[in-house]
Parts: sequence; structure tokens; C-alpha cells
Amino acid sequence: MGQNFIGCDRGQVLLLPPSLSEWLPEDHLVWTVLGAVDQMDLASFYGAYRANGQGRAAYDPAMMVALLLYAYCIGTRSSRGIERACRGDVAFKVITAMAIPDHSTIAEFRRRHETALGLLFVEVLSLCREAGLVQVGVVAIDGTKIRANASRDRNHSYESIVAEILAEAERVDHEEDQRLGESRGDELPEQLRTREGRRAALKAAREKLQAERRAQQNAGEPVIKEVALELDPERFVTRPEGRRAWLREGRRVLDAQRERDAAPIPGPRDERLAEAKRRLDQELAVEHAANRCYEAYRASGRMRNGRRFGARDSVGLLDRHEHN
Repeated sequence: MGQNFIGCDRGQVLLLPPSLSEWLPEDHLVWTVLGAVDQMDLASFYGAYRANGQGRAAYDPAMMVALLLYAYCIGTRSSRGIERACRGDVAFKVITAMAIPDHSTIAEFRRRHETALGLLFVEVLSLCREAGLVQVGVVAIDGTKIRANASRDRNHSYESIVAEILAEAERVDHEEDQRLGESRGDELPEQLRTREGRRAALKAAREKLQAERRAQQNAGEPVIKEVALELDPERFVTRPEGRRAWLREGRRVLDAQRERDAAPIPGPRDERLAEAKRRLDQELAVEHAANRCYEAYRASGRMRNGRRFGARDSVGLLDRHEHN
């Protein structure tokens, strides 16, 4: 009986999506990491497991090694972060053949094989450099650049980088364990974890927001913000007796104000929509203000012949009555 590992067949063709080998372009870093791991001797990893296949199935060490090396190369140190990436990142899904090892398993594998991982990582960096993955003379891992000219100095630099990465991974995992316990840290609230729960929770939230808006409106909050507007009928181009003249004059005042306060058109779409809404609200408020000015003018003003608006012409009425 052979060793008992969970299968990791990246050549598996799924029913709907294409083959895993078609999920990423040929020049993606994942293929280089997987190719480098294929060139490594992983006997020290496999030797830590039972040869008779008894016990609970474990993830293939070759997959776990590739998973950690790729994650560390792109700057992901947290085991929880690696688990999240296995759930949603295509590159990680290719490495694990769609499997999702939990953060505890990832952290335990790193701790269990820390020495072997460190030595292997140094070999992988050397192999990648010789293959031309990194710039000649400079080792660049996650933004850290160390000059490495001679082979001895180069290997020493690699060892320093790997030791720093593994130490940081342990520190991050320890801090997250203390803060999050057994949880991943990105779990949704209980009511949002199922389709039915999400539908009910979002419906309830929408009804609550609508009720709050209705309550605000019933409380007498003005829908349109009032603006102060002063219009001088003596300066109107046309006769000020008609309501349209006052509305036209109000728009003219608003256009003049906008010309004085002109600003660049926002770039982001949401900002442009907000600006368009603001201008529409402003135009409506000015229209209401012009209407109020017109009503006040009608109530207290006089026509050009001196008579008050709405005053009855008693003489004219009497003359018409006598003629009738």
C-alpha cells in the first residue's frame, strides 16, 4: 500500500470551465514556481509521512511546497491570506487543483517542515536566478533587493531573505491566531452565509431604510433646500408682470453664478452623477425662489401705470355699467 495523499491532478478537465492548464497564460509566475518545484528533491518532505497509507489523508507535499513558495514570492505571508487566495484567486486554484487547505493546515505544514522549506526555498531562488527569472546581479523578492555578485554571497543573501520571510510568516500567523482564534477573519455574518438568509437580510435592511426615509419626510424635513434670491424688476429685460419673466430672470442669475464659480468636470462617474444631481437640485430651488419673489411682487408691487396688482378699476366699471 502506498502513501495516502489527497489527489492533486492539475490535468483534470472540468465539466464547465476549461482545463486548469488553460486558466493562466504561459508566462505566468505560477508555472515557473511549479517547474522549479518539479526540479527539487522533496524526499525529506515525503519521508515525514507514513509509507503504509494509514491515517488521515494529507495534502501532497509537492502541492503545499509550491503553494507556500508562490505565496511568499508575491508577498503573502499570512496563512489565512493564503487560504483566502485559494478560495478566490485563479493562480492559487491552479496550484492546489481547486483544493482549499485551511489556514491551520498551512501554518502547521510550514512549522513542521520549516528547516526543509528554508533549504528548498534557497535552492528555488538560485534555480530561478540561473534561469533568468530575476535580474542578473540583483535578487528581488517582494520588493527586497540585495546585491549578490559572488556565488557564496548570493547563497548567503538568499538564506537571509528566506529566514526573514519564514520569520515574518510565523509572526503574522501568531498575531492573527491571538486576534482571530480559529476563525479565518473574513467570514460573513451568519445571516448572509446562505441564499435564503441573504435575501431575507437584504430585504429587511431595505425596508428599514425606506421606513427611515418616510419618517424623515413625515417629520417635516424639506425635500428642496430653500435659497435666497433677490430679483429687481427694474432690471428685467422684459415686462416683470408675468411669472415667466421672473423664472427666466432667476435662471439668468443662476447661470451668472455658475459662470463665476466654474470648476472642472469631475472624472469619476459617481462624482459626475453627484454633480449632475446637485445642479438639478439647485435649478429646482432657484425656480421655487423665483416663484416666491414673483408672489411677493404681485402682493405688494404696482404696475407701470401706478395701480396695484389686482386693484379693481371702479371708474371703468361704472362707465361700462352706464353705457350698458
